[in-house]
Amino acid sequence: MTKNRNAAAPEAKMPGSHFGRAGDARFGQSVKPKNAKSVVIRITKIYLRWGKAIFFGVFLTLLTSCISVAVPYFVGRSLELFETDASSVDAAALVALLIVLASLHIANWLVSTFNGIIMLRVSQKFVFVLRSEFFSKLQRLPLGFFDTRSHGDTMSRLANDIDNISSTVAQTTTSLFSGLFTLVGSLYVMFSLSWQLTLVVLLVVPLVAALTRMIAKKSREHFLAQSRSLGAINGIIEESIVGLKMIKAFGQKEAVLHEFDKQNEALYVSGMKANIWSGFMMPVLNVINNLIYALVALTGGIMSVGFGFPMWMVVTFLGYSKQFAFPLNNIAGMFTTIQSALAGAERVFEIMDITEEPPDKPDAQTLEKPEGRVTFENVSFEYTENTPVLHDINLDVRPGEIVALVGETGAGKTTMVNLITRFYDTTSGVIKIDDIPITSLKRSSLRQCFSVVLQDTCLFTGTILDNIRYGEPGASDERVIEAAKLAHAHSFITQLPEGYNTIVSGSTESLSEGQRQLLAIARAALCQTPILILDEATSSVDTKTEKDIQRALIKLMSSHTTFLIAHRLSTIRDADRIIVINNGKITENGNHNELMTQKGHYYKMVISQLGTEHE
Repeated sequence: MTKNRNAAAPEAKMPGSHFGRAGDARFGQSVKPKNAKSVVIRITKIYLRWGKAIFFGVFLTLLTSCISVAVPYFVGRSLELFETDASSVDAAALVALLIVLASLHIANWLVSTFNGIIMLRVSQKFVFVLRSEFFSKLQRLPLGFFDTRSHGDTMSRLANDIDNISSTVAQTTTSLFSGLFTLVGSLYVMFSLSWQLTLVVLLVVPLVAALTRMIAKKSREHFLAQSRSLGAINGIIEESIVGLKMIKAFGQKEAVLHEFDKQNEALYVSGMKANIWSGFMMPVLNVINNLIYALVALTGGIMSVGFGFPMWMVVTFLGYSKQFAFPLNNIAGMFTTIQSALAGAERVFEIMDITEEPPDKPDAQTLEKPEGRVTFENVSFEYTENTPVLHDINLDVRPGEIVALVGETGAGKTTMVNLITRFYDTTSGVIKIDDIPITSLKRSSLRQCFSVVLQDTCLFTGTILDNIRYGEPGASDERVIEAAKLAHAHSFITQLPEGYNTIVSGSTESLSEGQRQLLAIARAALCQTPILILDEATSSVDTKTEKDIQRALIKLMSSHTTFLIAHRLSTIRDADRIIVINNGKITENGNHNELMTQKGHYYKMVISQLGTEHE
């Protein structure tokens, strides 16, 4: 089980705007957006995983289409009985035809209902799989992706865009197949009755095709803009909720409202334009259909009066002209819904196509009994090209040694931790654990070597017991309580109404920052790992509690290789070695007394902190 679930954020962020950041091409964006054709092909490939159910559904759709095509024919045959002599209608034949018509309608209803259930189940499986694969993809993406993307936009893709695809698949699949089959069937019957009237009906096809092509092109652009604006709004909402205290404290309510109104206006405009363009479809189609219907009636009347064309056949043809136009209208009308879904699918597949973390090498090793030796050999790193963060770092940390990393903000301390845990890979140089390059180790094995406590504590929805046990799910309650006592968290936990069964989450503030940090320390204490990383682990606790925790951690750190990142002198002065990092380089290396004697950068930091000469 990976011990360090909370990834430390890099100290040198990649450039990007505040909302909907684009980020580095290595981590974020596809080279170019997917076109509609490729998106449809990808959706179809996923859909065909349930090929048997799909083909059975297609068969039922074909059956309902055959029934629909047969209905106008039998209506016409019923009218034929009245053409010769209305006073001597064959009652038995009329009743038989009416029974056939009723049976066809009942059968159509039963088959359509059963087919709808099958296709609905398939569409829900489709969404289930797509959402699962999307979420699984997020777990395999490099940390840089999340550093350069709005979390709200990513959540919008996972929720809104996939739901949009779901509703479209459920609504259009059966209708699309049914419409196509009905068109083909109606066209065959019409040609068999009269090719002249069929040509009149076919005038609707180029008109509808031209209209659909124009509207689909326009509406697709606006639906895509709508999806992007919705993602941007979700990003603003997510950031505003998380940073609500800061917004209020710095009086930025108006600025946030202005930014939200700006994005909301963009969403309003794009949504309005998308719906206006898609709304053009049905009214214009109805005008075209009524025009074709009138032409068929006029042509049929002329043929009936002047050329002896049977009237019942004209009535039948009018029925087929409507039946031909109805699925054509449906298919054309679905294009607006499909455009919205394709825009969402394009955004979903954009994430699915992002390059994942490099896979483990085929011959990757597993550390059976890691000792905790960490070695940096000529390590350099840059988050963005030509912007180096670390320069030629050489460092050898012995098993069980306590090493403090100190330096100004942005010097590269947390970046070194990110490289050790392989959240990022080095630009050049090698990092080794027990003399084995970490790129030659399985990631699962590598990350079982670490327990991490970060400055920003991450809690997950669940009990306090579950949160402490997060890194080692099989730990007993007794071991959890022992770890909480070691971290000096036991006393405040027992004072809570539900004790260790109190429900907490990362999004609520039922606990103070200090209490949350104590839980994070208890989580790290529970994991029996050879390497311990403490990144400002006591920054949110008071001085007395910090001293208590430091005394408690002495026992814990004695059996761990420990990396301390801190600014407080009291936290780092007792480390075996203090590594001073300045502008991405190691400038000083030694214990507290040695560095104070050198009177270099570390000495100046201590003096500036204490405000007086100190030895």
